Amino acid sequence: MYNTFENLPPHSRIWVYQADRKLTEYEVKQVSADFRTFCEGWEAHGQPLQTSFQLLLNQFLILAVDEGVHHASGCSIDGSVRVLKNLQNHGINFLDASRIAFLINDEIKLFSRLELKPLFTSGYLSSQTITFNNLVTTKGDWEVKWRIPVEKSWMAKYLANHSLVQ
Repeated sequence: MYNTFENLPPHSRIWVYQADRKLTEYEVKQVSADFRTFCEGWEAHGQPLQTSFQLLLNQFLILAVDEGVHHASGCSIDGSVRVLKNLQNHGINFLDASRIAFLINDEIKLFSRLELKPLFTSGYLSSQTITFNNLVTTKGDWEVKWRIPVEKSWMAKYLANHSLVQ
C-alpha cells in the first residue's frame, strides 16, 4: 500500500539505488509511474506493505517499507529488483554500483574507484566534498547520514595519508 515518503516513520527500512547517469524528466516520470504502481501492490506473504519511494536529484531512487507494520520478505524484495531490471530494458540502470557519486557545484558527478586517487591528489575532491552513503538502511539514518562530507565516509581513512589505496 503506497504512502507518502514523508509519512513513513524513521524506522522504515530503505534501499537506495543510484542511477548510472542523470535521468531525463521523461525517465523520471516513467520510473515514478512504475514504482508508484509497484508500491501500491507490494506485498509480503499476502500482506500489503506500507511503502513509498522518492526520486532525488534525477539520479537516486529511495525505496521504503514501514517494517513496523509488516516486514518485507526476500521474495517481495526480489519483486522490487525485477522492476529495476525491467527499467534496464529502457536504458535506465539503477543496479550498477561501480561508481561513486559526489555533489560538485550542485551537480552529481560519478567516478570509479580507480579515478579517486588522482582526483583527491589534484584537490578536485576534498574532505568536504559531499558524497552519498547509499548503504543506509533506515529512513532515520537516511535523513542524517546519506549526504555526507567525504571525511565522514568510508573514504576518510584515505584522507589522513592524503592518498588512496586501491
